[in-house]
Amino acid sequence: MNRTEGDTRATATRRWLPVAVVVVAVAIAAGAYALGRDQGADSTTEQQMAARAQQVMPFDLNQTTHTFTKTASGGIQTVVAKDASDTRNRGLIRSHLQEEAAQFREGNYSDPATIHGMDMPGVEELQQAASRVEVVYSDVPNGGRLTYSSTEPGVVDALHAWFDRQASDHSAPGMGG
Repeated sequence: MNRTEGDTRATATRRWLPVAVVVVAVAIAAGAYALGRDQGADSTTEQQMAARAQQVMPFDLNQTTHTFTKTASGGIQTVVAKDASDTRNRGLIRSHLQEEAAQFREGNYSDPATIHGMDMPGVEELQQAASRVEVVYSDVPNGGRLTYSSTEPGVVDALHAWFDRQASDHSAPGMGG
């Protein structure tokens, strides 16, 4: 390569380098903006879900803990008041879970679907399999528990998918996680 070709390449590089830097900076900024918008959308979705939960559940979600434990035959849903002396929320938890158990036995999963979305995994299968899902309520210290069980593997899979969605959603702020 002769000196003129080298000078031409160096000049071209000097001209395009600032353009390349600007393009990369704009791409990074656009990505950060999009990420921030996505996180904001998640926050809004979480807030909307928490608002719907307050319409369905009569107790204070911020003062309760919700756990969903999968078992070989289904799962165990437990809701407890965080404060052992909180008799108001404890009573509301117990009455709500007893009502939910009765609805679930009839194949009515509309309350959780209202909170978590009508597209909740497993709900359609659980509604159709109502007579093949045993739902048992029991008191626990500071709250209540629903135990779900079935002898059918497909129904157990539906329960597990349904639990996964609820466990994920209830870990969000304001959802009793």
